[in-house]
Amino acid sequence: MELETPFVDETLRKNGHDLVLLPDGVSEENLMKELEDCDILLMCYTPITKNVIDSAKRLKAIIKYGVGIDAIDIPAANARGIVVVNIPEYAEETVAEGAFAMLIALAKKLPTLQKQMNSKAWVWPSSEWLGHDIARKTLGIIGCGKIGSSMARMAGPGFKARVIGYDPSKSEEELAKRGIQKYDDLSEMLKECDFISVHAVLNNETKHLIGSKEFSVMKETAIIINSARGALIEELALLNALEKKQIAGAGLDVYSQEPLNKMNHPLKKLYEMDNVILLPHLTFYTHEAMHRLELETMERITEVMENKPVTIKSKDPRLQNQPKAQQ
Repeated sequence: MELETPFVDETLRKNGHDLVLLPDGVSEENLMKELEDCDILLMCYTPITKNVIDSAKRLKAIIKYGVGIDAIDIPAANARGIVVVNIPEYAEETVAEGAFAMLIALAKKLPTLQKQMNSKAWVWPSSEWLGHDIARKTLGIIGCGKIGSSMARMAGPGFKARVIGYDPSKSEEELAKRGIQKYDDLSEMLKECDFISVHAVLNNETKHLIGSKEFSVMKETAIIINSARGALIEELALLNALEKKQIAGAGLDVYSQEPLNKMNHPLKKLYEMDNVILLPHLTFYTHEAMHRLELETMERITEVMENKPVTIKSKDPRLQNQPKAQQ
């Protein structure tokens, strides 16, 4: 399903532009037909293949109103002089808030307590309802960019937790400035963590960064949060770790195969687990974040229409050094 962008749609129409809205799940064939006379393609989830790109003879830009660009054949676009741009910064703080909300909820056992309240109206204090403090516990952050750093600020100065981190691209000094103690060995870091929050970029090096080996060294009381990309975790290994009680819980907003479902999804057993929070890839989805997203999307559209260099804010190497772009 594509995101709704009413402000962008209304602004384009007010400015006299022709706007064609295509349905969710549009076929490649129909997309190719509609793009024959288009100047700009706005997309969120729909795959933009080489066939689609080669059919769009007038296309100047592909604007992803979001962050992930895996669905776009960027080399094919650049070969045709078509610039590809995303909107990477609109929800950095928002996603960190969503990840921290899952962490708090699992640490305090809020999902299971709410379930008991709904079914029994009340519960009395017994060991099964004991939660955990965040203060003076250790949070490990995997991927210490802007979202990971926001998570560190919330947990460290905000909740008095010790924050440690794994990010080969960041120096010890750089992480220290963000209140994060750097670890060079992921397994060594994981051994110390009460909570783990994943915020790394997904690429060939980070796919399945956390698997059976990593789960085996975690504390039995550890809780893992993933609001970045599903494939950063070997998900069947996560399922196994939860079933065997190698870890205490998980909060997930992202999955390798989306959407999640209860019928035939490899992770369907997660729905049955009281120590798991499942969100539908919506930690980014707030009024404020969507407002920022639409404003910046219009900025990029305007640059294309006015034949100005298109601003690339992403640090993703796939978007660097494109024709008709400025960093």
